[in-house]
Amino acid sequence: MIHLDVAIIGAGPIGLACSIAVKKLGLKHAVFEKGCLVNSLYHYPQNMTFFSTSEKLEIGGLPFVSLQSKPGRAEALEYYRRVVVHYDLPVKLFESIEQLRPLEETADGFRFTTHKNSYTAKKVIVATGFYDRPVALGIQGEKLHKVSHYYKDPHFYAFQKVLVIGGNNSAVDAALECWRKGAEVTMVMMEEGIGKRVKYWVRPDIINRIEEGSIKAYTQSTLSAIRPLEVDVDTPDGKVTIDNDWVLAMTGYKPDFGFLKKMGVSLSDDGKFYPEYNPETMQTNVPGLYLAGVVVGGMDTHIWFIENSREHASIIAEHLRSLF
Repeated sequence: MIHLDVAIIGAGPIGLACSIAVKKLGLKHAVFEKGCLVNSLYHYPQNMTFFSTSEKLEIGGLPFVSLQSKPGRAEALEYYRRVVVHYDLPVKLFESIEQLRPLEETADGFRFTTHKNSYTAKKVIVATGFYDRPVALGIQGEKLHKVSHYYKDPHFYAFQKVLVIGGNNSAVDAALECWRKGAEVTMVMMEEGIGKRVKYWVRPDIINRIEEGSIKAYTQSTLSAIRPLEVDVDTPDGKVTIDNDWVLAMTGYKPDFGFLKKMGVSLSDDGKFYPEYNPETMQTNVPGLYLAGVVVGGMDTHIWFIENSREHASIIAEHLRSLF
């Protein structure tokens, strides 16, 4: 049994920021990650460019030097790797937490296990993000091999018939990049048009491609069925069946609400699943259990980003300082 002062779940940018803050307090801790370092960023599209400038992605006061005004995925992966090396952070990669429960009422803290060891921790910080769990379509054919909720690289889709679901940043990036590699791209979006949060330097590009007919777009429409060689789209003018090779369902992602529930965190019953926490300390209704990063926003995953949730680390650290 390994005893910790603090266990941090999630080795994304916010989890690493929490690790830096906790280490400065001199507390024994570890960061647990079920995948690789900054696992969500690693699974972003290879050509992805951040909306934020590099300084807004910095953590721990370590400068993020980028060749461009807005860094890309590869630069971010290297930066956060250097953060871990610089601060010698105790990250435990590919070590997912299998069970986590409070200790007996007479004791202070939590007990949990991984496939490698058993641990106790006096406090736990959950910084698990949301990118691991796509929002399901709930339609016929969603489980077919041709359907993916993640987009990596456009070359794979060259000269194929690709349908992209969604009208926000991930969908727009996938549509444009696949089209430029020779794919026949169709977009299906529930809204009246391209989302307002689409990156300002990309928005004119996708609108022009749609208006000129290079990319076909069905607005105020939904995908209703997926078959091996075609799909059905419900449009304002009725059902449309089109030939199709691949479906990129950029429908968004959600936090692991089941994990939060198992730990006793109260969630709102309005469909948004906002977790209960004190914004002055980031502590949940479960004593000793803290939340950091986008996980605090429930289904509103567009509210919290790296740049505006970095401060969660210092808020939690300040509260921990008063307890240890």
